[in-house]
Amino acid sequence: MGNKIQFIDRLRLAFAVSVAKSVTFIVQFLRLGAASVLPGSIARRIQPRLLELLSQQVKNGVILIAGTNGKTTTALLLCTILERKGYRIAHNSTGANLENGLISALLENTNLLGTLDVDYAILEVDENIVPKVLTPLQPRIILCLNLFRDQLDRYGEVDTISKRWTKVISTLPPETVVIPNADDPTLSNLGQQLPQRVLFFGLNEPEHYLEAIPHAVDSIYCPRCGHSLDYKGVYLSHLGDFTCPQCGFSKSKPTLESSEWSQILVGLYNKYNTLAAATAAIELGVDEVTIRDTINNFQAAFGRAEDLVINGKRVRILLSKNPVGTNETIRVVTQSTDKTTLLVLNDRTPDGTDVSWIWDVDTEKLVERGGTLVVSGDRVYDLALRLRYSEKSPESTLNLIVEEDLRQAIATALEHTPDNETLHILPTYSAMLEVREVLTGRKIL
Repeated sequence: MGNKIQFIDRLRLAFAVSVAKSVTFIVQFLRLGAASVLPGSIARRIQPRLLELLSQQVKNGVILIAGTNGKTTTALLLCTILERKGYRIAHNSTGANLENGLISALLENTNLLGTLDVDYAILEVDENIVPKVLTPLQPRIILCLNLFRDQLDRYGEVDTISKRWTKVISTLPPETVVIPNADDPTLSNLGQQLPQRVLFFGLNEPEHYLEAIPHAVDSIYCPRCGHSLDYKGVYLSHLGDFTCPQCGFSKSKPTLESSEWSQILVGLYNKYNTLAAATAAIELGVDEVTIRDTINNFQAAFGRAEDLVINGKRVRILLSKNPVGTNETIRVVTQSTDKTTLLVLNDRTPDGTDVSWIWDVDTEKLVERGGTLVVSGDRVYDLALRLRYSEKSPESTLNLIVEEDLRQAIATALEHTPDNETLHILPTYSAMLEVREVLTGRKIL
């Protein structure tokens, strides 16, 4: 009976793969997108165990990368490091991080019989579906980057997510390696509670402390006893060096000394991505020379501090999809001398339909410096209102331009950008895809 079930599973797998590859060909031939979701959706209907059957064939194991911010950059960096060592990688490079997107990424490397031929699968996973996919994936390494408030209309608070993560991760085999962010109190606590082997990554660079805890902060209370944490300093949001005066809980010790690792990407938030990828690569046996050389020559993923040249002018796209991420991209902008910025706010399903989060963003810092701010997107007037409320003085030098049409907004922003400066574009997720299509003429998804 068991052999018969196994044969039926293999038969359905082969049929599911052949259908998925046909769908991929049609979608790409008609230039309807990258076919990063639909093939997986259709194939899963034919073979519900598809994710499990494919992941079991990955030779050296699945590496799962989860968190609110930084998944795509961390995944691409780790993928690049391993590819330089000659490994074949399956990777959901378009950022399609729900179940259908994971399946589609694995299907790309599968033959018509359903045989998958890769050394590693590096899968960035939406934080809300981590508990659902952990059991079928049985990952070798789990990277837990951070937990911030993101799309509360869909996900809820960070404590709810972390409890679900802990419950499911603790059931995985003891040889599973978990790599959480030591500077995130919730994830530091998660790592300290797990029975598996745990490595931590984090910063130890007090010179980069913020002057004060920002408004968009989520977890400044002890995850064990609920008492207020004492911070020596914070690097961004609630990530920092902390202890609990009530129960003694404190930050875990990172595996790597952060000050010894350089980075090429802009923004302190990318230092976390660099350290996460480096910690995982060392655990996989990659030599430090290769890791450091890859880091120093790395190019950002699409929309994540991605630099383009459009009509002879430099453009930098900084994905800004929640309060913490947007505060960090604003920090990058305000540390530059460039005076033109385009902000695009959408409220579609990938962005989250609740845009009230913009009131938790420290837009005052962007407005105070003056210059030209062009705003666009589905919720352009909500964004414009937030920026107007950020003006502290009636003598403000801000030039605020409201443009509903995105294509025109981009053209206007480029016109206001001097040849020797960079136009910074801060879009939400769906807006980032639209911006890139306008600028490059190519769809991502």
